[in-house]
This record gives sequence, structure tokens and C-alpha cells, in this order.
Amino acid sequence: MKYSSTRRLVLSAIAAAAGSAALPAVAQGAWPSKPVKIIVPFPAGGTTDILARAIAPELSKAFGQQFFVDNRAGAGGNVGSEIVAKSPADGYTLLMGTVGTHGINRALYAKLAYDPIKEFAPITLVAGVPNVMVMQTERARALGINTVADFIRYAKANPGKLNMASSGNGTSIHMAGELFKSMSGTYMVHFPYRGSGPALLDLLGGTMDVMFDNLPSSMQHIKSGKFKALAVTSLKRSEALPDVPTVAEAAGLKGFDATSWFGLLAPAGTPPDIVNRIQQETAKALNTPAIKEKLLSQGAIPSGNTPAEFARHIEAEHKKWAPVVKASGAKVD
Repeated sequence: MKYSSTRRLVLSAIAAAAGSAALPAVAQGAWPSKPVKIIVPFPAGGTTDILARAIAPELSKAFGQQFFVDNRAGAGGNVGSEIVAKSPADGYTLLMGTVGTHGINRALYAKLAYDPIKEFAPITLVAGVPNVMVMQTERARALGINTVADFIRYAKANPGKLNMASSGNGTSIHMAGELFKSMSGTYMVHFPYRGSGPALLDLLGGTMDVMFDNLPSSMQHIKSGKFKALAVTSLKRSEALPDVPTVAEAAGLKGFDATSWFGLLAPAGTPPDIVNRIQQETAKALNTPAIKEKLLSQGAIPSGNTPAEFARHIEAEHKKWAPVVKASGAKVD
């Protein structure tokens, strides 16, 4: 009995020691041990959703756990962003943020339920995207609009008769339109939707006249001939639409630049090793020929930069857009 008891004690001690030694390794390698949610703060069908769904399967393969998209639309992206800001900082809830949610909204909204700087850990910029000024082709033809110059002439001759759709107050689509109105001296009635998808449906149906949409979500309609692309809003022409001029070229609006961007963020306090692992795998995915070609063909320019670089980008974007918001007079209570 004495031998058996002693033997049991020794074996128990060895097992305990082995377990203790294994704990740090288990803790470090535990994430992800369950599915990871990527919240898209806009409805399905828009560019934010398109990009999230492009990288989610790649991250699922890289980490061996499902990364799935959860659309939580509302208030120009603020509803979904707030959900992520208030979520546990454990790496299981991520946000596909935008220039609207993290560059424009804190200048636009009188009250914001989240702090886009303090309450988030930037992971990586996924892609930059030019916006494109589009009209439903038949509508443009009926109004005699074939160029941006035609559009400006019509708008000035018919102030307030053109309806401008956007994906929501404060989105880059909204701000691109406001910048255009300001620089061209035109006036259009703004109709904010709960995302690009619903806005595009009304633009296709002829209820809306114009939209400064993110290029990827309008690309299929441009290629099919349903939309007429008047101009892109970037400083340079898009490789995806090389024959479409920039707004600056088409209308002589020197310096006109209203591009969009989309990136992954986590709640503030998320462990740096998790943030870095997601960034590294996202960058790898964006650099694969299949994903890279897919995004470029839709007008998106892949990035995959570091968390520190993305953080600096977000701060710079706020500084850029704050005066634009002020000059436009746009404000949401």
C-alpha cells in the first residue's frame, strides 16, 4: 500500500507539473477556439460587405475556424461600429470599418456613441476604393446628360430637381456628393439610405438620379450598361475603368479627391498578438493572385498594411474630412 500511495503521489506531481508547463502554450495558441464574427455596419450588397466576404473565407482557411460576416446596418455605420466598440476585446468580434465610420462620422454627428480612436485597435487597411459618379443610363439619356459638364449645366438650370442617393449620412458616398456640390456650385436633394445596396436599387429603378458610389458595388451595373459612369472621384483614373475620366478632368474641378477605404478593426484592448496574426494573414490573403485580381477588377486597391500604419491613416483621414464636413454644412444630431 505504501508503494502504491507513493507511486500515485509521484505520478500526480508529474502530471501537475506537465499541466502547468503546458498552460502558457495553450493560452498562447488558444485563439481562435470558436468562430469569429466580422461585423459589417451596412447592409449586404455594398462595397464594405463585398470586401468582408472576400477575405472572410481566406481567414477561415488560415486559422481553422469560421470567420463569418454579420450585417448590422444603421446610422451611417454607427450602429455596427458601436456594437464592436462595446464587445469583449478577445478577438472574436471584428469590424470592417470605413472612412465614414472612422474618418468622417466624428465630425458629422453631434453625438457619437463610440470613440473611433480610443475604442478600437486598428488591424489593417484592406483596400482603398475610388468612388464613381453614376446615373441610370436611360435616365441620363432622357435628361441629355452624357458628361459631368452636362450634369453640372442641367443641375444649375434645374436647382433641387435632381435627387442624390447615398449609403447614409456621413459615408464617403455622401461626402463625395457634398464635395461635388460645393466645388461645382450645384444643388441636389440628398437622400440617405441604410447602405449602398438599397440606394442602388432605387438608382436602378429611376427613383434616384445620381450617386457617388464606391466603385466595386457599381461595377457590375456599369459593365452591364445599366449605369452610365460619368467620372471617378479619385485624383487619378481607375485601372478598372481607364476610359472614365476623373471629376477634375471632366469638370475642371482641380484637386477634387473623394476616395474611400475599408479596414479591419477590433475592440481596444485586444491582445497585440491576435491583432498582429490577423493582420499578417489578411496581408497574405490580399497578396494572393486570385484575391488581388478579383479586387483590382472591381476597382479596389488591396493594402494589408500594419496596425501602426493603419492607425496613422485613420487619424490623417479625420483631419482631411473634418473641414470638408464643416464646409458642407452637413450635421446629424
